[in-house]
Amino acid sequence: MQQPVKQNNQKAKSNADSAPKGGVESRTDQSPSQFLSDVATLRARARQHIEEGAVTPSYELDAAQVCKVLNEALATEIVCVLRYKRHYFMAKGIHSESVKSEFLEHANEEQAHADSIAERIVQLGGAPDLNPDILSKRSHSQYDESEGLRQMLKEDLIAERIAIESYREIVQWLGAKDPTTRKLMEEILSTEEEHADDLVSLLEGLPGGIQGEEPKSG
Repeated sequence: MQQPVKQNNQKAKSNADSAPKGGVESRTDQSPSQFLSDVATLRARARQHIEEGAVTPSYELDAAQVCKVLNEALATEIVCVLRYKRHYFMAKGIHSESVKSEFLEHANEEQAHADSIAERIVQLGGAPDLNPDILSKRSHSQYDESEGLRQMLKEDLIAERIAIESYREIVQWLGAKDPTTRKLMEEILSTEEEHADDLVSLLEGLPGGIQGEEPKSG
């Protein structure tokens, strides 16, 4: 009569040993249904306020505030395009050809950044503000009309450093609450860092390096 009791005790001990400690199942052992919303809930939420497009109820930031920040980044990119384009057309001198090609490449990349930012603003329910009267006021960097090649490069480098600092802050602010916008800004930030490195290399390649005299035009 005692044998069945012994078997039951052994079975209970085995079950206790196999159970997660503390009675809580680890995250890796959970099925998707345990930490994802059920399909019916996801479908119901998606049908609500469909006019909001990409901004679903799970969006954790204020979309209007994100659009405001992105419009500042948009203005920064457009001003950079205009600055690089002016430098491209105005660059002169025996050392200008390689620098001109870099100016044009940077201008085209900044334009691509502006387009991507504008598209994201629309996705978030906002409108890209392209009013020329306020672009320069909203831009983090400044327009420049330098005529000397070395000074052009220096002003572009300063502008890139400003963009790097501001975009890095935007990425940190977005955090995990808007991964799509954060990824976009991280990609743009990476390109701006490359631009800064390019400009340093061009300055160092001029006679006398960064601190040398302005090359003579002609």
